[in-house]
Amino acid sequence: MKPDQDYIPIVVAFTPNYFIPAVTCLYSILKHSPEENNFHLICLLTEDLPDRMKNKLEEFQKDRVHYSFINLTGKLKDIYIDERYTVAASYRLILPDLLLEYNKVIYIDCDVIVRNDLAKLYKETSLGDNYMAAVFEASLDFQIPYLESIGCKPGHYINSGFLLMNLDKLRKDLMVAQFLDAAKVEGLQFPDQDVLNQLCNGKIVKLPPYYNSIRTFFLPQYKNNFMKYYSEEDWNNIQDHGTIHYTGAKPWNSFTVKFDIWWDYYEELPSEIRKEWDVNKKMYRLYTFYKTTVGNKIINAAQNIYRRMKYNS
Repeated sequence: MKPDQDYIPIVVAFTPNYFIPAVTCLYSILKHSPEENNFHLICLLTEDLPDRMKNKLEEFQKDRVHYSFINLTGKLKDIYIDERYTVAASYRLILPDLLLEYNKVIYIDCDVIVRNDLAKLYKETSLGDNYMAAVFEASLDFQIPYLESIGCKPGHYINSGFLLMNLDKLRKDLMVAQFLDAAKVEGLQFPDQDVLNQLCNGKIVKLPPYYNSIRTFFLPQYKNNFMKYYSEEDWNNIQDHGTIHYTGAKPWNSFTVKFDIWWDYYEELPSEIRKEWDVNKKMYRLYTFYKTTVGNKIINAAQNIYRRMKYNS
């Protein structure tokens, strides 16, 4: 597709069983961007979506979104894939060679609720000669030995779940071949993420942490560690409007940080979209209970007691 300059390219990669999280993520993007902004959603697939899913997605917010579907079955055969992840997680490594029509794109994981204006970020962020813009994690003490073993420094290790990628620069430097070669190394804890950190070091624009707020950014027991790398203002901005990246447990399967916010967005999806999913009834009942005044007080009190006992915080 020839790019329309009025459409902002957003790339997601998912398997059919992640259809609902993907649509929920998209809805959150649209909700936090002014209506005059339009998007090109590029769906990278491990296998074809059923036609009914494609049709429903193409009808969803069709006045603002153009959809493309790219089936990448068998595309990445020789790289190391950790058993915890699907091959879809590594598709971001080949975007420069896959999307030749674009000079830059936003890549985002599907287990995310966006609470910031991505159109503004896309239009106003200057990448210059850098490969990408991303959020650096606040490295925990137990993570540091591993980071150093792969040549990364604490506080200078990005989370690859949200990237503004400079495809033009990555193409010019022939980085895809280097990414794929590095991704063959077995034993990497976060294969695609580790590779991006190793090979893009020194060429990453640092984004404010509210653009990709991972689980530990919200939890009070990790605040002291967070403050080693960021400020009190950063912490407050995250709590107020941080984009929620559900690293670890997923809110549709487990009670986890900000799980109710994910369900709030899910509830606003059209019923035709929601029909594509067998909802986890246990989690949905917990969500509805949590939304009551009594339920909120009970669950929050239980959380606070647990944290005091486990973390002395």
